[in-house]
Amino acid sequence: MHVGEPELLGIKDLAHPDFGDAVSIKPGEIPVFWACGVTPQAVVMASRVPFAISHAPGHMFITDISDSYYHV
Repeated sequence: MHVGEPELLGIKDLAHPDFGDAVSIKPGEIPVFWACGVTPQAVVMASRVPFAISHAPGHMFITDISDSYYHV
């Protein structure tokens, strides 16, 4: 979770986001950002791995198995 300046996260312009709808921040408002499924999706697509387990909208993938179990 990040509270504050979007630029610190690499977000250059909230009016032209890489994903999602544009937003405007009114005077006195503080922007808040949290992780979502788009970030890992972009990483998986860019890495071109042959297989990945992710989530469906509204249904995050949660497991009790450590990622080291799947390490190749």
